[in-house]
Amino acid sequence: MEFLTIFLSSLITLISPAGVVVDRVAQTTVRKQFESVEQLEVRVDNAPSYQLVQGKADRIRIAGRGLFPAQDIRLEAFELETDPIQLNAARLRRGQPRLEKPLRAGVRLVLKQEDMNRALRSPIVLDQLKALGVNTLGQQTRQRAQRYTLLNPRIEFLANQRLRLQAELQEAADPDTLTIVVESGIAIIAGRQLQLLSPVVTLDDEAVPESIIRSIAKGLSDQSDLRQFEKTGLTARILQLNLTENQINLAAFVQVAPHK
Repeated sequence: MEFLTIFLSSLITLISPAGVVVDRVAQTTVRKQFESVEQLEVRVDNAPSYQLVQGKADRIRIAGRGLFPAQDIRLEAFELETDPIQLNAARLRRGQPRLEKPLRAGVRLVLKQEDMNRALRSPIVLDQLKALGVNTLGQQTRQRAQRYTLLNPRIEFLANQRLRLQAELQEAADPDTLTIVVESGIAIIAGRQLQLLSPVVTLDDEAVPESIIRSIAKGLSDQSDLRQFEKTGLTARILQLNLTENQINLAAFVQVAPHK
C-alpha cells in the first residue's frame, strides 16, 4: 500500500496547477508499478482540481485485469478505491510524501486457478511456499523438512470452499520423490487469519499423523495473522474470501497510518 503515496506524489509532480488530463497521467503512473498490464483504468476524483498540488485527493479508483506485479504472477482482476487522501504539502514539494491522515482503501482481488498454477512454478513463489511450509512445522520436523526440495506444486479449487494442493518432495542427493497432497477447507478468523477446516494430508498415499496436521494448521494460522503488520502502521482485514471452481475472490480493507 505504500506505493499509493509514491503514486500520488508522482502524479502531483507531473501535473501543473493549470492542469493536464489527470486520469491519463494517473493511469501511466500506475502502469509503471507492474511488469505488464492487459487492461487498466484509473480515476482521480478531485474538486477543485488544485487540491492535488496541496497533497489532497477526494478519491482514487483503480480497476485492472490481467495485471502482472512480477513475471509469471498474474492477477485476473484488481480493484482499489480509497477514501480521501491527505499528504503533507510541504514535504510533498520536497519530494518526500508523508501522510497527514490515515489512508483507507477497499481492495478486491480475483485470482484464477490457471494463473496460480503458473505462479507456483515461479522460483520466487516456490521459495516462499517452501519457507511458509517449513515455518508452519515444529522445530524437529522443520529441520528435517529443510532437506527437501519442493517440485511441481499444483493447486485445485474444489466445491464447498475447499482446495487441494499437491506437490513432490525430493531429498538432497536422492533421485526418488514423495508425493504430498493437502486437501482442506478454508475460513477466515476475525478477518485476519486463515483457518484450515477438516484438513487431510497424505504422503505417498499414506495419511500423515493428526499431530503433524494440527501443527501445520496452527503454524499456517499464525503465519497468516495480519496483526503482524500493525507495528509497521498497516492494518488489514479480509472482508470476504470465496472459492469457486476456477478462481478465488477476495475483498479486503486496508489502512495505512501516518508515520510518527
